[in-house]
Amino acid sequence: MTPMSIPSNWQLDHIGIAVSSLDAALEQYETLLGTRHYGREHVDSQGVEVAFLDTSNARIELLAPLDPESSVAKFINKRGEGMHHTAFLVNDIQRELDRLITLGWDLIHPQPISGAHGKWVAFLHPRSAHGVLIELCSYKN
Repeated sequence: MTPMSIPSNWQLDHIGIAVSSLDAALEQYETLLGTRHYGREHVDSQGVEVAFLDTSNARIELLAPLDPESSVAKFINKRGEGMHHTAFLVNDIQRELDRLITLGWDLIHPQPISGAHGKWVAFLHPRSAHGVLIELCSYKN
């Protein structure tokens, strides 16, 4: 896949960081970034609680597992806390998923699921993206 085949409507939405304790991580990141979090919520479809922080040009999503069987809990148990995913906002998530399937990408979610902030989300498997978990998201209509 060449850079020319990436649709121009993709934009960086946020960076996801897996943490064991959302309260402890929020205290540290709020101090680091000099800002307060917003949008703290449970995302039942993923078994996590999330909170977002703004920076001047990107958002940070902190994710803490609510269920020891959630993918984020398994991630932390295997790799420890840290960078979890990079998320891109797209105009039409299903169209992008269909396009990626046609191009041979491995998808964790071939259909979007409900995510934080009233968005649809879907994840691309890291083996298709050189070890990086990529999230696509779009606003629900």
